[in-house]
Amino acid sequence: MIKNIIFDFGDVFINLDKQGAKAHALNLFEMDELSDEIHAINTLYEQGLMSTDEFLEFYLDNFPDHDRDTLLESWNYILRDFPLHRLEFLEQLAADKKYKLILLSNTNELHINWVKENIGFYEEFKTHFDAFYLSHEIQLRKPNANIYEFVLKENHIKAEESLFIDDTEENIITAAKLGIHTWHINPETEDITTLLSTKKDLF
Repeated sequence: MIKNIIFDFGDVFINLDKQGAKAHALNLFEMDELSDEIHAINTLYEQGLMSTDEFLEFYLDNFPDHDRDTLLESWNYILRDFPLHRLEFLEQLAADKKYKLILLSNTNELHINWVKENIGFYEEFKTHFDAFYLSHEIQLRKPNANIYEFVLKENHIKAEESLFIDDTEENIITAAKLGIHTWHINPETEDITTLLSTKKDLF
């Protein structure tokens, strides 16, 4: 029986435009594909191993034709709306007090700052979780196994009593290998608010 629910944030609660953001960046930087170096820098920043100033300095140094505001707009392009019905679902889930609720997100300081400025109920959203983990704050990142082990240990919970929900397949695969139940949610066809019916075999 599931006692703990671990949620991703992007494309689970807040909508993302991953393809649009990639196309926007490729157009801005006049590239066919993002380089390995760019992927490495983005990963370091997401894991909190690089400060925001260092992150922006890398882009300003490598793409001197663009100013800070243009780079910030491009970086935050991926972030879209947060439908209110998902907050209401979470509120009800928290009020029922049947499950320990945990958020586990790969994100970064700039994206969270954008969310704080543009999603008026972000602080309220956070209060409904028993634990709230952002990759850049804990310096761990999905899909590495140690981030899931950290969550299990920190919350004194068992893998077999936990359900992890994420839209990224590689994150799901690692969690499943550790014995955690999973839901690989498809943001185009599924919604987190159907959780209890979609995964009714677990509840």
